Amino acid sequence: MIETMLERVVAACDGASKGNPGPAGWAWVVADETQTPARWEAGPLGRATNNIAELTALERLLAATDPGLPLEIRMDSQYAMKAVTTWLPGWKRNGWKTSAGKPVANQELVVRIDALLDGRSVEFRYVPAHQVDGDPLNDFADRAASQAAIVQEAAGSALGSPEPPPSPDTPPSGAPRRRASSARSAGKSAAARTGGSARTIKAKFPGRCVCGRPYAAGEPIAKNDQGWGHPECRTAGAG
Repeated sequence: MIETMLERVVAACDGASKGNPGPAGWAWVVADETQTPARWEAGPLGRATNNIAELTALERLLAATDPGLPLEIRMDSQYAMKAVTTWLPGWKRNGWKTSAGKPVANQELVVRIDALLDGRSVEFRYVPAHQVDGDPLNDFADRAASQAAIVQEAAGSALGSPEPPPSPDTPPSGAPRRRASSARSAGKSAAARTGGSARTIKAKFPGRCVCGRPYAAGEPIAKNDQGWGHPECRTAGAG
């Protein structure tokens, strides 16, 4: 294993859902001492939400790495990261209920992740997704998860799989970046048309959710505290 040669493991994990819910996949990648992808794995989930895919990717990464070595995990999912670093202690104190008294979403996955984190030295690092000059490990995991979601087949270095193809969500080098304000403007106009309702609607324009993942025009979205995003993320901060 690569980890036996390192004093600290640097890795990334990601999940993808084509439709949210829709065909989903997960992936993780471990780097060598030069921060180059050295070992990776990806797998299908059938039909699942983006949040389930993100949490599954984290669980599989933790299970596949040496618990005796410090681990840095790079992720583009604020939901998955906050679930296990910010909201988890409160959920456990409340008997796996949110502060609103509702059952914690995806509880079985969160419980397994909590057990895998026990006694380990793990540092979580948030990195933005789908950036031309973004984190290469996160980009690798993103591409692998997306491919697994599309083809619904397992892949990885142990299987001799080729490097995953470029993500269609990442703009080509040199392409102008869409201003963040455009997503906010789309959310504001949608809110105006629905009278500020928090009900689910179909996005008129593509944008990015608070969880860090994009949504496409035509996908269902809902209002959250920071704009518009995936319906599952509307109450994600209720921990």
